[in-house]
Amino acid sequence: MASLFRDLSLGHSRRESTPPPLHTPPRMTSRLTTTDLDSPFGQLASQLSHSDLRATAYEIFVAVSRTSAGKALTYISKSDSPNHHPSTHSPNSPALQRSLTSAAASKMKKALGLKSPSSASKKSPSSAPGSGPAKSRRPLTVGELMRTQMRVSETVDSRIRRALVRVAAGQVGRKIEAVVLPLELLQQLKLSDFTDQQEFETWQKRTLKVLEAGLLLHPRVPLDKSNPTSQRLRQIINGALDRPIETGKNNESMQVLRSAVMSLANRSDGSFSELCHWADGVPLNLRMYEMLLEALFDVNDETSIVEEVDELMEHIKKTWAILGINQVLHNLCFTWVLFHRFVATGQEETELLDAADGQLVEVAKDAKTTKDPQYSKILSSTLSSILGWAEKRLLAYHDTFDRGNIEAMHSIVSLGVSAAKILVEDISNEYRRKRKGEVDVARSRIDTYIRSSLRTVFAQRMEKADSSRRASKNQPNPLPVLAILAKDVGELAVNEKQVYSPILKRWHPFAAGVAVATLHACYGNELKQFISGIIELTPEAVQVLRAADKLEKDLVQIAVEDSVDCDDGGKAIIREMPPFEAEAVIANLVRGWIRERLDRLKEWIDRNLQQELWKAEPNQEGFAPSAVEVLRIIDETLDAYFQLPIPMHPALLPDLMAGLDRCLQYYATKAKSGCGSRNTYIPTMPALTRCTTESKFQGVWKKKEKSPNPQKKNPQVATLNGDNSLGTPQLCLRINTLHRIKSELDVVEKRIITHLRNSESAKTEDFSNGLAKKFELTPSACVEGVQQLSEALAYKVVFHDLSHVLWDGLYVGVPSTSRIEPFLQELDRILFTIADNMQERVRTRVVTDIMRASFDGFLLVLLAGGPSRCFTRQDYEIIEDDFKSLKDTFWANGEGLPAELIDKFSGTIRGVLPLYRTDTESIIERFRRVTLEAYGSSARSRLPLPPTSGEWNPTEPNTILRVLCYRNDEAASKFLKKTYNLPKKL
Repeated sequence: MASLFRDLSLGHSRRESTPPPLHTPPRMTSRLTTTDLDSPFGQLASQLSHSDLRATAYEIFVAVSRTSAGKALTYISKSDSPNHHPSTHSPNSPALQRSLTSAAASKMKKALGLKSPSSASKKSPSSAPGSGPAKSRRPLTVGELMRTQMRVSETVDSRIRRALVRVAAGQVGRKIEAVVLPLELLQQLKLSDFTDQQEFETWQKRTLKVLEAGLLLHPRVPLDKSNPTSQRLRQIINGALDRPIETGKNNESMQVLRSAVMSLANRSDGSFSELCHWADGVPLNLRMYEMLLEALFDVNDETSIVEEVDELMEHIKKTWAILGINQVLHNLCFTWVLFHRFVATGQEETELLDAADGQLVEVAKDAKTTKDPQYSKILSSTLSSILGWAEKRLLAYHDTFDRGNIEAMHSIVSLGVSAAKILVEDISNEYRRKRKGEVDVARSRIDTYIRSSLRTVFAQRMEKADSSRRASKNQPNPLPVLAILAKDVGELAVNEKQVYSPILKRWHPFAAGVAVATLHACYGNELKQFISGIIELTPEAVQVLRAADKLEKDLVQIAVEDSVDCDDGGKAIIREMPPFEAEAVIANLVRGWIRERLDRLKEWIDRNLQQELWKAEPNQEGFAPSAVEVLRIIDETLDAYFQLPIPMHPALLPDLMAGLDRCLQYYATKAKSGCGSRNTYIPTMPALTRCTTESKFQGVWKKKEKSPNPQKKNPQVATLNGDNSLGTPQLCLRINTLHRIKSELDVVEKRIITHLRNSESAKTEDFSNGLAKKFELTPSACVEGVQQLSEALAYKVVFHDLSHVLWDGLYVGVPSTSRIEPFLQELDRILFTIADNMQERVRTRVVTDIMRASFDGFLLVLLAGGPSRCFTRQDYEIIEDDFKSLKDTFWANGEGLPAELIDKFSGTIRGVLPLYRTDTESIIERFRRVTLEAYGSSARSRLPLPPTSGEWNPTEPNTILRVLCYRNDEAASKFLKKTYNLPKKL
């Protein structure tokens, strides 16, 4: 026993002969803060305080410590180094050699990557005020250093050492682990060893509580509740807590106490070692060992471990025998102490976390090989506590870390992942049942942290965006919440990629991809709800959708860049990001907007064309008011379209153009409807006949002659004649209108090009594809409309308006007395009306059509004028002269239609007129010849009656036959009677 307790006066073996007195170290203002971390080793059932446990741990440390040759461990600051005080020690003195050794970097600290205390904190505890001049200071021994670290006064330390000397004297030959230290201290220390009664009683109660905790509340060997010894000991302790027992003597009370204590302490746990199980039960032993390990931290700099950590640790490990600690438990406890110290000191020194993470490497090895259930329970509790603390920060890491403390995030993530891997891979039974290759713990945890933290920060940004919107609601055009949020999320994604993802990528190959996929999903959920409530295209809707589209492009770009090196090229992440379809939603809304505008325009056209009077107003330049308005509406629609804040003006322009085109085509169709056509006004051809005044047929013809204009028998013509909207000025206005619309199309198309050039989304190819910007249906509809209306106007004028002077008057009876002059006079009046009402660009077209209609009417009078008309060869000059007058009317001394145009359309008349001066026999011969040519040999026996085609031609049988029918001579009458049984006389 003497050898075991050799040099129990550790702190009293000094190298200098006259050391200065040591004083109690000053009370330090601790940086340790209250943490939210409960001890993972479990709570004590006894009322032992933190200081109680530390005092007991120190007693155990002193009891088991031994020095070698009385070497003193130095613990001095740089200011106390030999360089500053060369006279204090000789170069070859053991103290100086020890000092140089301690100044070298500790192997343990180097292995853990821990820093040395700052120069400001390297002051020896002995340099406190009142410790004497600097030149008299000396290095501290291991015992003195530990006493200082554990904040034990010299008085208490001396009392413990004196008691241990007495214990050693009475326990010769026994190992210290076979001694119940609190019991022996109770035996050796009496009231006189303390400064007062209160101090003695406090110490005695604490010592008894330690015995209670170790033997009754937390025994290493399970205790039977019915054990009489345990009941007796409990009674003694309870009694002593109320009334102190007399200690320091071998009296009866101490003998009863000793008997009960030793009986319980010597219960075997199945091992054959000589141990007293009084302090090796969980969690008492772990809590006291935790106190010893905490003493490794510099009392002046609580984030740094002392330089002499190797020597201190060597002595601390000697307590293993009493506390029941082994290397496995030590590794776990030391990990916890390093971690807890980081948390308790403000979470600033990440070296402590890195050291704890390094220790977890050893813990992981232990976990794979140690199958002790109690160890597994402690391991699980410790790692769960570490992981819980880490995840509290990592599950919302945006609230915890920023660019200023991002390095701490790396350390916390590493520690958390390490703890999680041990918990899952080495403790979880479920994990063992699976193939380990199926679970990547680190990646899984990081994935969880990313998604959780980004959901949290998204919710915060959502609330912030809502607050920002509320703050700006009174401002003009405030941004919608989701537009603000899209900008915030975009900035958040960039910050994530730059700040957090580089750290998390160590454990997750595409951390940024997971982050943006999470943000995409969060924003997508909000956007989906927003879209479901959109019923029309509004500026707010477009702002949100455009912002969403830009955000999505940015997020996808980050995901793609982050996944370049992934096995699947990032396909899995991209699949997590179903498109917002913002552009498609905008496009659908715009198409709806277009449909609404077009529907309104079509309804407007219907309504206004029904009310249109087709009267030219003084200030409308000969155009219908509805046309002016419809063009204005189209301009407004295009302006409104290009003012829409959308990114796809060129893409959807064809839809709008096609709709406007259909509307204008519809207008053109409606504008010409009900106005008739050329055929509406051409009268029906009368039958070929020559009648005598006495014949019954003549009476029938005379009955028809009451209404010589066949067109008047047409109900449609009668209706049109009574429609004021179809008068010449009104038809002119319709023609002007359609022509104006066609002319304006070029202006509209040029305006569209200008709009496109000013559009932010237009590209070069948008200008090369001309079809998308042109009206395709309207131009042809307008051309057809102008043509139909012009012909209708022309034939209406000739065959309806002037029928009384043409059909009813020209060449009726004696040709010389019914010339063309009345017709020309009326025609001039109408042409003047047309000139006043018709736009110059279409006037020629209309006058040309009137000329054609006049020529057709002139020919119709000659070839199908009915029985009231007949001509002799001598009438040719009258007809020729009237025809010349008709042409001159349109030539108008060179101011009318071009001569070549007149010649072009008068060619048929010029070809037919020579027949009227040809003798009858020649005409008959020509008729026979052309008929035989047309019908062949079948016509030799009997000439067939050629049908009326209306296409007059001097070589066409029906045309020649009609000239014969209206020839007033005997030869013609005989031929017609003989060939077709027509009457001989008119």
